Amino acid sequence: MDLSDAVCDHLQRLKVACVQISIDGATAAVHEQLRPGSGYAPAWAAIERLVKRGLEPELVFIPTRINVKDAVAVYEQAAKAGIRTFVTGPMMRLGRAAYAWDTLACSEEEWKEAVMGLKAAAAALKGPKLAIYPWGIQQEMVTRAESPQSMVLVVPNGRAKLLNALPFAVADLRTESLATAWPKVGAAWKSKEVQDFVRRAQTETDLLKHANECWDVKV
Repeated sequence: MDLSDAVCDHLQRLKVACVQISIDGATAAVHEQLRPGSGYAPAWAAIERLVKRGLEPELVFIPTRINVKDAVAVYEQAAKAGIRTFVTGPMMRLGRAAYAWDTLACSEEEWKEAVMGLKAAAAALKGPKLAIYPWGIQQEMVTRAESPQSMVLVVPNGRAKLLNALPFAVADLRTESLATAWPKVGAAWKSKEVQDFVRRAQTETDLLKHANECWDVKV
C-alpha cells in the first residue's frame, strides 16, 4: 500500500490501531538489498506521515546475516522517528526465506549479540517498546498446535488459514462468512493432517517452503 498523505488521513479517520512498516537496514543499500523494489527513503517518509497523525506506527526488523549488525542502529533511528514499538525476532524459516535459508540466515550467536545490543539501547534511550519474538517458526508451530491462538489468518486471495507457516486453508471468505469459517479453524488444528505436518516440519524443513500455499484440509 502507498501510504500517501491521503491514505494516512483515511487511516486516521478509521482510527486504525496498528500500522507496521518494515525497515531492514540502517542504510538504503542494506535495506534495498534485502527488499528489492522497496525504497528505504519512502518507508521512512511513510513513518513520518503516520507519526504526524498520531498513529504511532511500529517498525519491523527481520535479522539476516546481511543486516543483523544494523539492528541497534535501526533501533536508534526508530527512537528518533517517534516509533511506538520496535518489533523483531528470529527470521522465520518459511516461504521465500526457507528457499534462501542457507544464504540469508544469521547464526544464533549473531542474533544473541544483536538482542543484547537492542536491550541495552532500549534501556539507555528509553525509546520505542522493544518487542522480541521468543522463538523461530518450528517452535511456533508446535506451540500453536498444542494451544491455538484465537485468530485466523486471511490472505490476499480471501482464504482463511491457520498460521503463516502452515499451507492449510479451511475456508474462502469471498463466499462464506467468518462465523461459518471459525469453527473449521478449531477443527483443522485438531486434524491428523495438520498435526502430522507440524510434527514432520520439525525435521523435514523443506515443508516450510510451502507456507505461502493454500491446501484444502477436510474438517
